[in-house]
This record gives sequence, structure tokens and C-alpha cells, in this order.
Amino acid sequence: MNTYVTLEQIDEAADAIRSQTSYRPRVGLILGSGLNSLADSVQNADTIPFGDLPNWPISTVHGHAGRLVIGELEGQSVFVMQGRIHFYEGYSMSQITLPVRVMLRLGLEMMFVTNAAGGINPEFEPGDVMLITDNLNLVGMTGANPLMGPNIEELGPRFPDMSQSYDKELMAEARKVAKEQDISLREGVYCALSGPSFESPADLRFLHMAGADAVGMSTAPEVIVARHGGMRVLGLSGISNKANLDGSTITTHEEVIEAGKVITPKIETVIRGVLRSL
Repeated sequence: MNTYVTLEQIDEAADAIRSQTSYRPRVGLILGSGLNSLADSVQNADTIPFGDLPNWPISTVHGHAGRLVIGELEGQSVFVMQGRIHFYEGYSMSQITLPVRVMLRLGLEMMFVTNAAGGINPEFEPGDVMLITDNLNLVGMTGANPLMGPNIEELGPRFPDMSQSYDKELMAEARKVAKEQDISLREGVYCALSGPSFESPADLRFLHMAGADAVGMSTAPEVIVARHGGMRVLGLSGISNKANLDGSTITTHEEVIEAGKVITPKIETVIRGVLRSL
């Protein structure tokens, strides 16, 4: 599906946002499945439904509110995506990452990305939070990279380096906050698949052998585009279910949303602490 977003389309969306808020945000937050409530903590917020923005893809998934919340959190001006758009919804990779490119055009310096993920690491339990130290981008490896198509030189180079996808200083700060707040912070590699079907036991055994600690249906494309444009990235996965390596259990989206209620306060505490440190 070769629908490539142009710089003109990105700037149309960015201009529409500028016209609806006086904030000039520094940090972008993308909230994953069941993690929407963090946006409710943003103070003096300007709220913009995705549907009110030109060229902006609409979120169709339960658990994703589908709006921008722009305001203040822990003394920082933030740009919060309450809900995200996924490749499996039928959009192109270029379309689902348009919001990140809009962040770049609005001058944001960093992006905190969250998701709900299945725990592949046998030590992980539902309700855990995992600091993403790296990602295994199987969707991109198999031909769906968000940077395919014409390179937009104004946003970044044709062949960007991905050796430091997740920012070491932000990771160190997240560890420090978690320790201070007595939150058990797991760490590991997040694997991105396309979805929307959950993984088979054979899929999961393969990913386990490949070194993945958690698996989900997002994040890696957004991180690639953010790094292409030079943004610093912090990634956190909420472990919503235990991976079914032997076929003995069934995974549901309802389970993922429910786990978000336990996970959100922990992720919010870590994000607030990192924001305070900036």
C-alpha cells in the first residue's frame, strides 16, 4: 500500500494544530492501548480530535480515544496523542507515522512512546512495566518500513542510523525514577509485528529465540521516524498478558485494556519523574 505522505500534507496538519493552541510543546507522548488516562493529568489542556485535523489518520480501535491533548505536565509543555494509529487498521506506514512527523515540524525535541505488549520473557508478569532498550522491527524487516518511498530531506537523511534508537540518558533517568518510587522496572527488547491477529505459539517461540522480551503491534515505526528526524526517544511497554508459548491460553483485547488500569499509574509515575528531570 504505497500511500506516501508529502511534506505539504504534514505541514497542513502542523499549521492546523498551531492555529488551535498557543503551546509550543517540547515533549510528545504517544499513549498505547488502555493507557489513555494519562492524558487526563495534562493541565490547562487544548484538546483536538484527530478528525478535526487535515490528513490525520483516524484511530478505529477500542481503547484509543483518538485526540490530541496539548498542555502542561510536570512543568513541561507536552503534546499527547491519546490513542495511536496502527498499520493493521489499513493505513500505510507513511500515514500512521504522520503524527510523529508533525511533532518534528512543530519543533518537539523528544518523544515518549508507550504500548501494551505481550510478555515473552518468562519472568515477566501481567502488570509489569518494561523499559524498551531496543526493538526488533519485524514489520520493517519484511518490507513495511515507514521511511520507504521518497525521502523528505527537510526531515532527515535517506539512510538514518538506528544503533541508538532509545536515548541512554532518558533511560537512565527512567531507571532512577522507578527506583526512587519503588516501581519494579523490567528491561528488554520490544518486537513489532503488524497484527491484528495475536501471535501463534510458534510465532512466540520464534520471537523468544530471536531475543524478544515483549511483543506488540506498534512503536517501532514511530521510533524510526522520530530518530530519522533527530528526536530523542524513551519507550515503555506495559505487559498486559503473558505470552502463550504452548497454546494453553487465549489472549483477548479486553484483557489488554483491563491490564492497562494496573499499568497506567506505574507508567505515569515514571513519565512524570522523567519530565521533572528535564
